[in-house]
Amino acid sequence: GITIPKKILESLDLKVGDQVVLDVDQKNKIISFSPQTQAEIISEEDRKIARLTLDFINRYRSDIESLAHK
Repeated sequence: GITIPKKILESLDLKVGDQVVLDVDQKNKIISFSPQTQAEIISEEDRKIARLTLDFINRYRSDIESLAHK
């Protein structure tokens, strides 16, 4: 975890526990962050559905591709 000064949290309308997005500029060695929008927040249930969908696609890829060409 990292510590963010209270004034910065308040200026960004953030509170302890809020999720943020980190951006890393490797060249200049700069890390910046911004509040995570609702659209960027993925629930654990959505993560599970995405993982199951990907597993299904990987397992049946050849069958799916065959059906796509019919």
